[in-house]
Amino acid sequence: MLDLKFIRENPELVRKNILLKGEDADLDLLLSLDEERRKIIAEVESLKHQRNVVSNEIARLKKEKQDAIAKIEEMRLVSDKIKAMDDELRQIEQKIKQELLRIPNMLHESVPAGKDSSDNPVVRTWGVPLEEARPSHLEIAKELNILDFERGAKVTGSGFAYYVGKGAALERALITYMLEKHIYEHNYTELLPPLVVNENSMIGTGQIPKLADDMYYIEKNELYLIPTAEVPVTNYYSGEVLSADDLPKKFVAYTPCFRREAGSYGKETRGFLRVHQFNKVELVKFALPESSYDELELLTHDAESILQELNLPYRVVLLCSGDTSFSSAKTYDLEVWSPAEKKWLEVSSCSNFEDFQARRANIRFKRTPNDKPEYVHTLNGSGLATSRLIVALLENYYNPEDGSITIPEVLRQYTKFDRICK
Repeated sequence: MLDLKFIRENPELVRKNILLKGEDADLDLLLSLDEERRKIIAEVESLKHQRNVVSNEIARLKKEKQDAIAKIEEMRLVSDKIKAMDDELRQIEQKIKQELLRIPNMLHESVPAGKDSSDNPVVRTWGVPLEEARPSHLEIAKELNILDFERGAKVTGSGFAYYVGKGAALERALITYMLEKHIYEHNYTELLPPLVVNENSMIGTGQIPKLADDMYYIEKNELYLIPTAEVPVTNYYSGEVLSADDLPKKFVAYTPCFRREAGSYGKETRGFLRVHQFNKVELVKFALPESSYDELELLTHDAESILQELNLPYRVVLLCSGDTSFSSAKTYDLEVWSPAEKKWLEVSSCSNFEDFQARRANIRFKRTPNDKPEYVHTLNGSGLATSRLIVALLENYYNPEDGSITIPEVLRQYTKFDRICK
């Protein structure tokens, strides 16, 4: 969340940012609640000062054997008023917290203004997109019997699938390869986190309240299935104070991810283009504020290296203001080429949240043991999500002459085979 003092001192800047991100947060309500809160605090402090003065007067009257009943009654009424105002203050502060949670993160100055993805500038490209016609990943997978969406829908519902035989082996190989790449070459520490989290964790990374409808909620236990490993990994340090000497902290985690994708019906719904359960290797960093944007570039290159070794054409786009997520200050998307769809598919979003998530999750650091704690900057990115990566692999490595799939060189030590044939 944003610092309330910053909002109070920069209301027009925050208002403009809300519009640029296309959010509907009620800044006027927040500011009026804040003003009311400060008035109550001032009045309570004045009443407490009055109570202290009169209490001393009562003590003097009693010492001098004089009548203090009237003043005692007066102070009883003052104490009752203070209690009532303290109760009102707590209610207002709770409302302020709820409104603060609806204010989006400030955009970094380098983020271009724009309405949606059509306004995202391309930062760089790698490889040459295949222009030849290719069957869709669904057609290829059905011919090779490596993905089964029909039985996934039968057992669970639409948006769920089985990986079958060498399809399952290919998925497992991708996950293992990416984990080992990030652990042994990029020096991330591996975590295997919980797949369910509590509400505080979802608030900490910004999924709630903004994206509550997209989450799978376990009502009986008041827990959520994770939409991404970002949630449990970022909250690993919630409520803690780190040492500056230990930063940056770099974690990698593989998890299944669960998203209802409410409101997305009709948008790229075929096969793995949009599913409710998918696998992802996630990269998370905790960084010093002054170096977090250098860390964002490094994180993005770490994710890109996977696509380069898989020899898949891709591009990096900088998200414009209207396409940047609620919690992010700046985001790069990595998009891989789909020959069948004739379009670029997002396989990773690499974001710097600055101190937005850290304030919500209370993650701080000290530069020295005697220094005042500061909020860390948090970053994350997919390294990578496998569902659309499978789409790109099947279509780009398809062999028209016999309908087989060639396995990328870097995956063969994990699959133990170099082709998937009919």
